[in-house]
Amino acid sequence: MKLEVLVSAVEKDAAALLSKMNIATDVILVNQCDRYGYESFSLSGGTARCFSMPERGVGLSRNTALLHAAGEFVLFSDEDIVLSSDYAEKVLDAYRALPDADLILFNVKVAPARRTYWNQLTHRVNWKNYGRYPAYSISAKLSSLRRANVHYSLLFGGGAKYSNGEDSLFLRDCLRAGLKIYAHTACIGEEKERPSTWFSGYHEKFFRDRGVLYHHLYGKLALPLALRFLLAHKDVMCREISVKKAFRIMREGVREARGG
Repeated sequence: MKLEVLVSAVEKDAAALLSKMNIATDVILVNQCDRYGYESFSLSGGTARCFSMPERGVGLSRNTALLHAAGEFVLFSDEDIVLSSDYAEKVLDAYRALPDADLILFNVKVAPARRTYWNQLTHRVNWKNYGRYPAYSISAKLSSLRRANVHYSLLFGGGAKYSNGEDSLFLRDCLRAGLKIYAHTACIGEEKERPSTWFSGYHEKFFRDRGVLYHHLYGKLALPLALRFLLAHKDVMCREISVKKAFRIMREGVREARGG
């Protein structure tokens, strides 16, 4: 069983970053910078293949890594994640215990204000709970992803037109393709806080982008779920923009996504 980590980064020194992340398996690093390039070097537990490209967009970065991936299992990660010393063992053990799993989503420690999930029990992920998981929690059987022909959206995420949501869209497409997704209790690393690459406040662009995302995620249910979202988070998100105005902006985003 072979695990390969797929890392998305922006303007980083490859060797220094992979050492900081505690990578100890095969890894593909896609580094968005000001040039094209390729380098390969040995790590203590595997081989690093590093692709440099000037084009921006985290979805493009992850798709590029998927294109070149060769491991039986892949684990998505970001430049601000430090993996635990036994991450590979935890991931592979989980697939041994869940042989029917196509994807397994793991715990990663983050600051309380940024936490959207924490797996207390190992369970199946379905249409009711897939939207909480970030890309760096996601591992997969590479053959399953290729058989299902799923990939990351180029419209959403850091460096793209719309600010975030590419991870939720990716999991949705995996569910649509019939892939079996599990959430697992193992913790495989932690996030080191840094300025967000996409979040700059609860302003009009935030709500409009969220409206566009909700159309793509939920279709005809976009507007009622948008209202539920705002009411559930109004104490944090609607301090400067009222719930009424935020809903109007999200509705404009839904209309934009519909093409009129």
